[in-house]
Amino acid sequence: MPESLRNYDAVVCDIDGCLGPEQNGPLDADALAAVAAYNRLAHDKGDRPVVTVCTGRPLPYAEAMARLIGTDTLPVVCEMGVWLWHADTNIFDCDPRITPQHVHIVHEAQEWIEATWGASNPRGPVQQQPGKACSISLHHPDTPYLKGLEPLLRDEFARRNWPFRVSSTWEWINIDLAHISKATGIERLMAHTGLTKARLAGIGDTIGDLAIREHVAFFACPANADDRLKAHADFVADDAEIHGVLDILDRLIAT
Repeated sequence: MPESLRNYDAVVCDIDGCLGPEQNGPLDADALAAVAAYNRLAHDKGDRPVVTVCTGRPLPYAEAMARLIGTDTLPVVCEMGVWLWHADTNIFDCDPRITPQHVHIVHEAQEWIEATWGASNPRGPVQQQPGKACSISLHHPDTPYLKGLEPLLRDEFARRNWPFRVSSTWEWINIDLAHISKATGIERLMAHTGLTKARLAGIGDTIGDLAIREHVAFFACPANADDRLKAHADFVADDAEIHGVLDILDRLIAT
């Protein structure tokens, strides 16, 4: 089938809670192989959109996932829009609106968080996810305790006039530059490829994935998604995580 006859050209898909588990545990290798097979058919037959990744995860993790599922013609959005990784050229493209001053502020924030809730914290250290270049993700085994830090973070950032957006997923607090997001990453992807909203589909599971919803014509969720996000979906799968994603992808095959 000619490529122009498929309903959508690309699927922008989150990783955690979608292609991978939200909780700790192994990736479902067989299901990921099925996504890779889907992408091969997308390239060979042109009857379905190519799946790419849009994630808050650091670039190396996102690159590995994209290589695994065979995203070799589209950019990958990672670190909540800080980076595009261009699979076809292996170019790592940082958003040009991130200045050296922004990088400096992120490093200052990392140092303050470590000094305040790091190794000396009587509740145990709040850990900063390794591998991020210009954002911060925080984790603690006591999730309610971690979530209780959100107002303290917002207050301190406002006091210091640091330009951060604080948000959370099921088990993490994300600290991102206010002008950088999944939305700006998708917009850069669209500018690079020429893809339009009408030719994009999306998949997400947390309220932060509204940024995907707002940039695609068709949006779907696996069964484990936040109910607040499901309210914005065109379709919600019966299955959770990657098995729900596979159900969604089947519905995107042109007939």
